[in-house]
Amino acid sequence: MKRIWTLILTNALITVLAACGGNNNDNGDNNEESTRVVIGASSVPHAEILEKAQPLLEEEGIELVIEQYEDYVLPNDDLANGTLDANYFQHIPYLEQTNEDTGYDLTHIGGIHIEPMGAFSQNIASIDDIPDGAEIVLSNSVAEHGRVLGLLQAEGLITLDDSVEVQAATLDDIVDNPKELEFSPDYEPAFLPEIYESEPDTVVIINGNYAIQAGLNPVEDSIFLEGEESVYVNILAVNEEDTDNEALQTVLDVLRSEEIQEWIEEKYDGAVIPVSE
Repeated sequence: MKRIWTLILTNALITVLAACGGNNNDNGDNNEESTRVVIGASSVPHAEILEKAQPLLEEEGIELVIEQYEDYVLPNDDLANGTLDANYFQHIPYLEQTNEDTGYDLTHIGGIHIEPMGAFSQNIASIDDIPDGAEIVLSNSVAEHGRVLGLLQAEGLITLDDSVEVQAATLDDIVDNPKELEFSPDYEPAFLPEIYESEPDTVVIINGNYAIQAGLNPVEDSIFLEGEESVYVNILAVNEEDTDNEALQTVLDVLRSEEIQEWIEEKYDGAVIPVSE
């Protein structure tokens, strides 16, 4: 009887081991475990672009998880604290300002696209129609002020102190304001389209992603628009120790691939401009 029970137990153990071994073999080389990468992104266009890239990354063995954000602060907080592996929503001046303000050690591994910033108004159709004393609404993001002021200067509406680098300019650096424009830098970037809707006589400077999200076409609906030469390229931001991370480099390569770049051009019709370097 003891021999019979021994044989039964032995056969059962072999069956269990065989089953486990069969599962491992089923995974095989064709089903290798993928690398999971978590990236935080603004919903439009960043998350949309990442969603387009997901199947291409899956082919490269990367499972891309996209966490969407509707503000400009939390994505860097979550990158710094390790919740995210990378984020995709910001340009270099904003990242540098964040590091200065917080002490974070964040960097980037490359640029992906430019979202031209534009001026929008319901009742003002052109630069010549902007009346004296008009209100110019811009975001409360100080890192964006130099960009906005540089845009206004390029259109001849103001002059900045030439001793100050345009990217670092503030409202205090305006030395000539012939139309006596009034500036309201009091609003979160995401709320600017609402100001555009509720204050038809104002000029609202809106980031490209929020304009698109609100149903505006920056190319067609803006009074004037930032040019393609903008230095405010949107980047894939990472922690300093991850600059050589192979999976993140693969993500960047896919986002810069011809397939994704062509899709961006077709999808956003000039409101988002892809870059390859």
